[in-house]
Amino acid sequence: MLVTREARAVNGALTRPMAPHIAVVGTTASGKSALAAALAAARPGTEVVSVDSMAVYRDMDIATAKPSPAERRAVPHHMIDVVDPHEEHGVAQYQREALAVLDAIERRGRRAVLVGGTGLYLRAVLDGLDLPGRWPDIAAALDREADDPDGLAVLYRRLARLDPTAAGRIEPGNRRRVVRALEVTLGSGRPFSSFGPGLERYPPSPVVQVGIVFDRAAVDQRIAERLDRWMAAGLLDEVRGLARRPAGLSRTARQALAYRELLAHVELGADLDACVADAAAGTRSLARRQWSWFRRDPRVRWLDPSGDPVAQSLAWWDAAVDQAASADHVERVEPEARAQRGVTWAPGVVAGACGGSTMTGLAPAVAAR
Repeated sequence: MLVTREARAVNGALTRPMAPHIAVVGTTASGKSALAAALAAARPGTEVVSVDSMAVYRDMDIATAKPSPAERRAVPHHMIDVVDPHEEHGVAQYQREALAVLDAIERRGRRAVLVGGTGLYLRAVLDGLDLPGRWPDIAAALDREADDPDGLAVLYRRLARLDPTAAGRIEPGNRRRVVRALEVTLGSGRPFSSFGPGLERYPPSPVVQVGIVFDRAAVDQRIAERLDRWMAAGLLDEVRGLARRPAGLSRTARQALAYRELLAHVELGADLDACVADAAAGTRSLARRQWSWFRRDPRVRWLDPSGDPVAQSLAWWDAAVDQAASADHVERVEPEARAQRGVTWAPGVVAGACGGSTMTGLAPAVAAR
């Protein structure tokens, strides 16, 4: 099975087992997308699934580092350009849509490379996280409170009183996450952090996860160079165009790095150079949070920086595919072979020939002939 039973149960009936997928994880500006493209090219019949909370937005193209049109024509890409910028799109919606995408890929007899830096979204898909619902009226009221002077600080203090665990995991300045945590806590009647125990366990997963080790100096340099390229490519004009839209931008879309900072310049008149510097600093901070998130997962196989990342990833992926094929062969062939030998498998309680005694568990029972 590709993802955990819990994950597949989110959308109802479980689908049939298929060949394993692979997930490429790491920080922003680490080279994940390039590695994913190389893996897809090396294994025909592979499709790419983006695991990026902001790449789902149409017309937010430059600072989300989406693959080029040529790259998307060469290999099918999914979970990119899913909604318009004025629409909300969160982890629960991503989980439903991505599971449907993976199921469709498998039904076509193909495999997927999942790639992106939004760790929670990947865990939601692989591990079937229990995700809270939404309470729009509560969220709207909290948003209005956050607009007041010091409103966000007041909301954060309220969250710290109601759910100190959640408050400890959220930066006080992250408006979207503070509002969301309070929305869930007030709407559901249970702490936001109570929905997260699944994050503390890492169940076995047949999805191969490969990770790019965080090189702090190299990533910081790439972040700076990439931001310069984005500005030269017209990022400021892209942000101006988004800000002029009658429908505006959703709360979630406004939190996208580089967009958030440049919106302060476009809408509030903040100094442009200072906003660009803030974007670079925010992206460096994101990289460190991503590294902290991914390195906690014991299932990630970290690539040796001195070796060939493509060769290493393919070796692990191919081994998983071979193992799955072998298990599938046993599952299909062994029942027939056992039947020919007069042996069946009786799960639960099995009647034995030893004085009518029973054994619990999964054990062979000799069929009467």
